[in-house]
Amino acid sequence: MAFKLPVEPAELEEPSGIDEETCGKLLDRVDRRIEELLTAEEKRWGAVDARVAVPVAVVAELVAAGGKRLRPLFCVTGYLAAGAAGDEDTVVDAAAALELLHAFALIHDDVMDNSPTRRGAPTVHVAYADLHARRAWAGESRRYGEGVAILAGDLALSYANRLAGRLTGPAAQVWHELVTEMIIGQQLDIALAAEVEPDPDLARWVAVCKSGRYTIHRPLALGAAIAGRPGLHAVFEAYGVAAGEAFQLRDDLLDVFGDAAMTGKPTGLDLSEHKMTLLIALAAAKDPRVARLVEDSRHADWNPAGLRAALLASGVRAEVEERIDALVADARAALVDAGLPRRWRLRLEELAEMVAHRDR
Repeated sequence: MAFKLPVEPAELEEPSGIDEETCGKLLDRVDRRIEELLTAEEKRWGAVDARVAVPVAVVAELVAAGGKRLRPLFCVTGYLAAGAAGDEDTVVDAAAALELLHAFALIHDDVMDNSPTRRGAPTVHVAYADLHARRAWAGESRRYGEGVAILAGDLALSYANRLAGRLTGPAAQVWHELVTEMIIGQQLDIALAAEVEPDPDLARWVAVCKSGRYTIHRPLALGAAIAGRPGLHAVFEAYGVAAGEAFQLRDDLLDVFGDAAMTGKPTGLDLSEHKMTLLIALAAAKDPRVARLVEDSRHADWNPAGLRAALLASGVRAEVEERIDALVADARAALVDAGLPRRWRLRLEELAEMVAHRDR
């Protein structure tokens, strides 16, 4: 499913051979590249035995189920904004690698977060645990489901690295840093949840490292590096860190206050799994009732419903909305005098608004 950019108002158009139509075509190629790879791999391993191809099918089904394709979008946008001087095949492969890296992260995150649904369907570990139970196979159903999910996630990471294999120089450095940051950020995320540590500075570090850099900053920098302009890294870092934190804060708000029918995953999952998100950390610092509920959970049962009610009463939602608006303003300010073509500066401003104020 390709991501289609909204049409820019006519008065903002500038004559150029590189425009949003070019972006859309490249993103279509990204989807085809992923589909071709996974179709070939499913055929290859299915010829051995249908069971061997299960992890490939799992990855293919997750990718085909939709998703926002934000990481490929920002990668291609960074490439085009930087002049598109590099090889198109390389940026298509890199953007496809980002989407498969995202599939890896989602599949493993769902296991760690004990999430029952993803994109409106049962998560991998839940679906295969259910299959194991229905067929009365030997062993523990939960472990079987989690085993399939771990292997499918590992395979998605393997395919991502395969597609990123042609990257060299600064682009390769960005790729390796991106992968490492995302995994390290996840480690701190689960550690803070286990220790019930609502630290705003650490929660912000997780939001920036695990989500902001991996979703916006690094994909933009990767695209620019492929286009031969690694010097744009500082601009894209300032923009991406601000827009990425806004993106994660919106995620936090959607988890607590969103509509599961829109998001495709259960509302309140972060609360149920003790996640010390930036939203909770800010609320605990602001409101004694929230801080007390978090502290009490160290010694008693976790109370997601009570915590959600306290978050609603604390007023932190309005405070976070203001913070999101300020972060979007920071992202826009980072683009001023950045030396980007006007059309791409405007597009990046529009994308910052989109990720910060989305409803899913």
